[in-house]
Amino acid sequence: MADLIVHNARITTLDPKRPLATAIAIANGVVVAVGDDATVMEKAGSTTRVVDADGRRLIPGLNDSHTHLIRGGLNYNLELRWDGVRSLADAMGMLKAQVARTPAPQWVRVIGGFTEHQFVEKRLPTLEEINAAAPDTPVFIMRLYDRALLNRAALRAVGYGKDTPNPPGGDIQRDKVGNPTGLLLAKPNALILYATLAAGPKLPPEYQINSTRHFMRELNRLGITSVIDAGGGFQNYPDDYQIIRKLHADDELTVRIAYNLFTQSQGGELADFERWTTILAPREGDDMLRHNGAGEMLVFSAADFELFSEPRPDLAPALEPDLEQVVRLLVEHRWPFRIHATYEESITRILDVYEKVDREVPFDGLHWIIDHAETISDHSIERVRALGGGIAVQHRMAYQGEAFVERYGAEAAGHTPPIRRMLDAGVPVGAGTDATRVASYNPWVALYWLSTGRTLGGLQLYGDDNRLEREEALRLWTHGSAWFSSEQAHKGILAVGQFADFSLLSADYFAVDDEAIQDITSVLTVVGGKVVHGDGEYSRLAPALPVPTPDWSPVRHFGGYQGATLAQASAAFAATHTHGTGCSVHGHGHAAHRDAPTSDYQGFWGTLGCSCFAF
Repeated sequence: MADLIVHNARITTLDPKRPLATAIAIANGVVVAVGDDATVMEKAGSTTRVVDADGRRLIPGLNDSHTHLIRGGLNYNLELRWDGVRSLADAMGMLKAQVARTPAPQWVRVIGGFTEHQFVEKRLPTLEEINAAAPDTPVFIMRLYDRALLNRAALRAVGYGKDTPNPPGGDIQRDKVGNPTGLLLAKPNALILYATLAAGPKLPPEYQINSTRHFMRELNRLGITSVIDAGGGFQNYPDDYQIIRKLHADDELTVRIAYNLFTQSQGGELADFERWTTILAPREGDDMLRHNGAGEMLVFSAADFELFSEPRPDLAPALEPDLEQVVRLLVEHRWPFRIHATYEESITRILDVYEKVDREVPFDGLHWIIDHAETISDHSIERVRALGGGIAVQHRMAYQGEAFVERYGAEAAGHTPPIRRMLDAGVPVGAGTDATRVASYNPWVALYWLSTGRTLGGLQLYGDDNRLEREEALRLWTHGSAWFSSEQAHKGILAVGQFADFSLLSADYFAVDDEAIQDITSVLTVVGGKVVHGDGEYSRLAPALPVPTPDWSPVRHFGGYQGATLAQASAAFAATHTHGTGCSVHGHGHAAHRDAPTSDYQGFWGTLGCSCFAF
């Protein structure tokens, strides 16, 4: 008999044999029945939990094929997120409020996930505005991998002065007498941004556990049930993987994670992978936490940075010999691998290396991935297909489309990346975000971009020849992404025997207006048959989550992605709310998520932890 049945739903299964259904039954973590209510309810027993979906749309769980959850989780509770904020005035209001509650020597950090084009003002804050808002508390604001804005207190904290040299690939902007202004530019290397950010205080391990749990729940709130983690700069293995391993051992993961290992050693890449291939077997782990191979950094000489505000970098002649020895090692050990490659010029050289290695050590069905591929040519797409590779695309153009058009023109932008051509060629394509720094982790922003072809600033990039239908876009976010962790036989559709991962949506993805796609959330998220998130009437089904730590954490007060309903809740709260003894803002305790009065406010105030509502 079923452990869980959800009925009275509008289910998009993505299973061509049964594309639509109204009910689904789960047992032992997998789907045991999909169909009409009467048939599926035959699986109900005395202990079956039965959930009425109230006619809502139910979809397979979303799967981000390229993100940075493990690193992002370690830092989530430290970060003030401007993801989804619609105006700079609101963003600066959040900043000022967080400055007021952040104790010394802590920083206020806004680390990517936004662009000035999402603001009605269409600009970033000035250094003068940031210094006025925070005269004494260090503030670090990073826009994509393009630049960072530091106030005077942050410059003092990191020790940047007149005599501080520019690092390779970075620029410390200075005033007329040579003092740093607070603007750091990637030219085009983001190492200057990484290194400066790394100088700030870190959370202790017990807080990193709490932080990662909150980040996973935030992803669950948006319907994400699986991710493929692409490592990242300053994300060292195995040290920075201890927290995620601890959560896995304690059965506290609420997102399935397949992780790739990212070398941190320029000049020592081969040594890194030689060491790692002796301690990790290909795809070692289980269905909740699994090793997924190498990358996205394989060798530093092959890394082409994706700042469309800067000229395309010319990669060094060392690319071919460096990459060949690493790829040969990985293929010999049957490790899957992925590589960051933005431009066709880089991809052509990378494919030359891959084809050479394949002639000597056949890939023979080994999964390998080109990440990003914004300007890949038709010829290179065919080469990827012939060699059995896949392409992972992300919504970076939703954030950088205006810069791309300014540098390369609207015509070139119309197929950047050429997703329709990839699909027509039969190449495996998976969708993702590249969060948390280059873009927001919100999958619905990516689905908006895929289906409308527009940037967050409203610029129309794509015509009908490169936009996807909504179901096509959803398929890239579910079954399409499963290929990239070699799990296409087990996840991404809702059919008997598949993983029981799904989301019940706050609004019907297939019916809402285009602009409303960005603000869809999940009211019920299930991973392996277990409820991991519930909102509104479903909140009582979800497991309790501890209050965010530390007590000044921006997550406690603002949550994560700032959707339209969160902005409305914030305004309503500010206008009508009086704090009482149940308010965690004043340190008097934490209200459970189910205490929120309506589902519209639950995401924001469930995170805030305040029970003294006066709406």
